[in-house]
Amino acid sequence: MSALIEVNNVTYAYPLPNGGRIAALREISLRIEEGEYVAIVGANGSGKSTLARLLNALLVPDSGCVTVAGMETRDPAHHPAIHRTVGMVFQHPEDQIVASLVEEDVAFGAENMGLPPAEIRVRVDEALAMVGLQEARLRPPHLLSAGQQQRVALAGVLAMRPRCIVFDEATAMLDPAGRRIVREMMADLHRAGLTIITITHFMEEALDAQRVVVLERGRVALDGPPETVFADAHTLRTLGLDLPPAARLACTLRRHFPALPTGLLTVPALVAVLDALPHHAAELPVTQPEPSPVAGTPLIEVRDLGHTYMPGTPLAQRALEGVTLNIQTGVAHGLLGATGSGKSTLLQHLNGLLRPQEGTVRVGDYRLDDPRLDVRAVRRMVGLVFQLPETQIFEQYVGDEIAYGPRLQGLLGDSLRERVRWAMELVGMGFNAFKDRFTFALSGGEKRKVALASILALRPSVLLLDEPTAGLDPASHRELLTHLQKLKETGMTLVLSSHQMEDVAALTERATVLVAGRSILDDSVGAVFAQGERLRMLGLSTPIVTQVAEGLRARGWPLPPGLVSSTALIEALSRNLLSTD
Repeated sequence: MSALIEVNNVTYAYPLPNGGRIAALREISLRIEEGEYVAIVGANGSGKSTLARLLNALLVPDSGCVTVAGMETRDPAHHPAIHRTVGMVFQHPEDQIVASLVEEDVAFGAENMGLPPAEIRVRVDEALAMVGLQEARLRPPHLLSAGQQQRVALAGVLAMRPRCIVFDEATAMLDPAGRRIVREMMADLHRAGLTIITITHFMEEALDAQRVVVLERGRVALDGPPETVFADAHTLRTLGLDLPPAARLACTLRRHFPALPTGLLTVPALVAVLDALPHHAAELPVTQPEPSPVAGTPLIEVRDLGHTYMPGTPLAQRALEGVTLNIQTGVAHGLLGATGSGKSTLLQHLNGLLRPQEGTVRVGDYRLDDPRLDVRAVRRMVGLVFQLPETQIFEQYVGDEIAYGPRLQGLLGDSLRERVRWAMELVGMGFNAFKDRFTFALSGGEKRKVALASILALRPSVLLLDEPTAGLDPASHRELLTHLQKLKETGMTLVLSSHQMEDVAALTERATVLVAGRSILDDSVGAVFAQGERLRMLGLSTPIVTQVAEGLRARGWPLPPGLVSSTALIEALSRNLLSTD
């Protein structure tokens, strides 16, 4: 194989308005071969997205050089050819969506290549089919969900048929089915001869690659095949990363069942090894989880809620249809559903950003369908952290952004400073280290922490979280879950919308599943995840623990359905394993 991309001793720093610079890459060297499949991982702020932009000449190095197919990116004359050679799917799809209709946006790049209309039509049709957006071709992209916008951006790149595609967190906003589709697409494109570079915080996605490159503070810390890179859990944790979920579960199980070998990275591998251990052959009684009704008066009550975007126009889109929901005080409640199922729309009804068109919404003593409602009072009680944190950040400095809400409430001086410090430390941002940082210079994960801290600084009694861990590196992910668990222990009511089944299993007691704007399932988390096959048909998935239990149950193990924690799995395995003494 010949090198398609060469990065030689490259340094890059972002300029600041005050004349300073923030170093993103430091004397980094990297060689990517034609037809290779490479995963680039690293903690937030390690330089992954900066490196991606250097690979297709969106940025040029401060020193060193980047060469793509023999063309140096410093020469502007090479840029059009480099852009055609290396396609880019950004972390935030709105950064590359330019047209008013989906099919026009997908055609944009191909049109700029000067292709004939008939060829453009063929490529657009193929690309839309590959990402599953044929039915949305005549819709405005800005009316699509974040996950659907990501598919539009990917389709636009596929229509250009580049030699290399760089995916910068391209699956971060997608539902499990969408992630599977994109991963399969990457594999298919790689088999077709394309060079694939994926930047991801999902360690299980890195397993798909032939090679994993780990960045730390702008330098290459590790570089090798997945089985080598993921062999040392301790080193990965020091780099702000983690093992893939199945490997992490295997490590937990190994502490109780020492016979398990090392190097188990996937669910099938873990299931096969567990099944090889001596265990009961005869079936033991297995009970189905009982439905778990909600008792008492709920804090949040939604009845027959319906919502249509742009009603009365040709672009009308039904988002919610007869949704019913009850959430008790102090309970953490999960919202599950495929991309476009209505989760974000429902959340925005719970703090008055959207008002009921049909049905009723009550939060505490507030009726949100009452035209006399004091919306400000509702929003002091109910805080919402958006799916895309940058949409709610508008101050120049981190400290000012987090202080904005409490200052409007009349908090001043030392009290305001301590409130900001408390909120920042709660999300893992050191007060002195971050208070004077420019918000625009933060990584995506750091912006998410700022957005969460700015809401927590208001001390709401209900916290609505729309995909709170999307874009976070594994260390920040763990840290945020720990903080949210502490908030839950204080009695705060949490409502969590997430495509991360592990997060829902770890944080919530109950869950509601939305399909095409309807609430079709509402029960305890265990009872919901016990319906694994149904969830997969709806474009969802189950936690790794549940997947392992399902795999063993399929091999005849009498394990109860709905296992969602490693503790429960260990207890179930212990009852079935035979003693080897």
